[in-house]
Amino acid sequence: MAKTIDQDISVLSAAKHGLVYLTPNDWSLITDKAVRTTFKPGESIVHSGKRTNGVYLVLKGTARVQISAGEALSKIGPGEICGEMSYLDELPASASVVAEEQVEAYFLDRATLQSLFELFPHLASRFYRSLATNLSRRLRDLIGPKPGSGLRKN
Repeated sequence: MAKTIDQDISVLSAAKHGLVYLTPNDWSLITDKAVRTTFKPGESIVHSGKRTNGVYLVLKGTARVQISAGEALSKIGPGEICGEMSYLDELPASASVVAEEQVEAYFLDRATLQSLFELFPHLASRFYRSLATNLSRRLRDLIGPKPGSGLRKN
């Protein structure tokens, strides 16, 4: 069991577009409290128009982010998070996240995260900083660089 947790932490902490500011100790605290869940291909992880009441951290597999049943806006994979917008503003999700293949993920509900953040305020700071960085990157990727702005798409 410890080997599986260590492997999960390795996947989560190595992700380029994950919660990049979390420390190895942060990941240990999170994985200890999270619930591991599996989604079949075509199954919704996050439902547009419904609150998530928590966040999902993808361990294995890929999922597409979509506004309607049509084209994917983006894809997420191992080490990435979804459900964070609904978690942050406590409103229904603005997009659906659908498993393209079998997806394994950790789920952290609001109450669990809040209790971790109360016990470990620095974890909260790094967690929210990582979320802000991810949301900023996703918005930049979505709108793309403006001509002549000197910005490049990462």
